[in-house]
Amino acid sequence: MTRPPGPLRPDQQQEVVRQIGVALASQAPPGWRQLRVEYRAAGRHVEADLLVTGPDGLPRPAPPHPEAVRLLGVLRAGMYQPGRGTWLGVICVFDPTQPPDIDFVRPDLEPPFRQQPPALGFQDELRFFPRAEEQIPGWLRERVGLPPLAPPLPPIPEGPVHTPRVHDGLDASGRPLIRRQPLVPAEIERVLAYLDGAPVILASRSNGTDAFAPDRTDAVPMNFRTDGAWAWPGAVAYYLREHGVPPDPELVAHIRARRFVPPSEVTAEATVLALAAITGERPQTTV
Repeated sequence: MTRPPGPLRPDQQQEVVRQIGVALASQAPPGWRQLRVEYRAAGRHVEADLLVTGPDGLPRPAPPHPEAVRLLGVLRAGMYQPGRGTWLGVICVFDPTQPPDIDFVRPDLEPPFRQQPPALGFQDELRFFPRAEEQIPGWLRERVGLPPLAPPLPPIPEGPVHTPRVHDGLDASGRPLIRRQPLVPAEIERVLAYLDGAPVILASRSNGTDAFAPDRTDAVPMNFRTDGAWAWPGAVAYYLREHGVPPDPELVAHIRARRFVPPSEVTAEATVLALAAITGERPQTTV
């Protein structure tokens, strides 16, 4: 198997379940009272156990019919949901006097495998039945060898938008002063990616003069970006990239708290507040 087949409609799922019962019953003794099959799978690793309750009321293990095992695989593949995966364990109980009872193992619980599948089996599971990151339960992430899923990012707080200090003042000759701790080298590219990844809310076709290298008269970007909580000029990323100048420490703390993940877009309200913070004008309110 390299990819799941097409999805099964609910009525098709019911028909497959019926066929599973027929296959199991074909080798059960006359007068059987219950057939209980437990199926577990991860990638190519498949386990199936059958208990047959005969006329005497005693359950006895028996090898499940190969066709029933195949159909359970068909049912599993046919119930795949893109991004959500499919079940890895199910218990089917068949009674000649009642409808089938189907109980799927909860996705947050690992099926009770008789023999622990290898990591490759679980990796195949995610390859055959891809899941979104948030749909991979913790136990499966561990079996595959994935790191724990990070908690969701906190929402951008509502309220006034902050603007950073590009530098810490000027010396007697008019050159900018920097009184900040340098960034850890491993963080520099991540901070730059955040600064350059947030949406642009104000752009200019021209560039400004580099305050640390005045001979560069057309070097510093004159655009502004925002993540909804802060709004910063292109100079912040430029000076970090070109001269190693760390951004405002409060902005750096905010970027770290956001785990260096910039938003792809911001709301219209946040944009208005950010522009007001940049221009110094009060934001326009709508009635």
